[in-house]
Amino acid sequence: MLAESICDWWLLAGVDSLVGEHPAGWLVAPPANDAAARPKRLAPVEADPPALQRQETPVPVEPAGPVAFPDDWTEFQDWLANGGDVPGSQWDARRIVPAGEAGAPLMLLTAWPEIDDQQEGALFSGAAGQLLDAMLRAIGMSRADCYVASLAVTRPAGGRCDGEEAAGLDRLLWHHLRLARPGRLLLIGGDIVRMAAATSLVDARGKLLEINQDGGKVDAVAVAHPAMLLARPAQKAAAWDSLKLFNRGR
Repeated sequence: MLAESICDWWLLAGVDSLVGEHPAGWLVAPPANDAAARPKRLAPVEADPPALQRQETPVPVEPAGPVAFPDDWTEFQDWLANGGDVPGSQWDARRIVPAGEAGAPLMLLTAWPEIDDQQEGALFSGAAGQLLDAMLRAIGMSRADCYVASLAVTRPAGGRCDGEEAAGLDRLLWHHLRLARPGRLLLIGGDIVRMAAATSLVDARGKLLEINQDGGKVDAVAVAHPAMLLARPAQKAAAWDSLKLFNRGR
């Protein structure tokens, strides 16, 4: 009975099997250098011998050169209307092309079409165009006597451009003037004044400007865009002071 009582006691204590003579460290982690804990080393992958490796010669990328502008007047006009590489044609699908012929006594040049121009399909449309016609009549001219153009054939977002786009338009400006050969030049709007005369509209008002044209010079004056004059009538007097310079010596 005593032996049974002792066995029952050990059974209740959770000892139901034989144990070794020496204590075991059940909670001790195995040493780091235990062979069972070491990851198996993968056999190295042998590369193909040089004779079997694919040899690729890098193809050098040639930088794109500047756009070549047509030198013939008719081809140039067709290129402005349809060419895929025309600077300033990337901002809108609707292009506003120049009107008039080379060698006109007066060239009207602005930087790009206004929003109304792109809707109407012609430069200086609507009320702004009516004001421009009145300004021309005041110096004895009409729009039919002039070559009317914008440097860019579409309008940039926000009416601004810079960087490479501006550099492309700068090249186009001087090529366009060389082919157009105008007798005189009316720069319309602050943007084209900065591009062609390297000055601000404020500093150009009331002054006769000389613009280099293929080794020669062409007289030019600068006025605010008629749309701006409609919004700010006080600037009309400064525009008239500039236009009167064309009447000197006539």
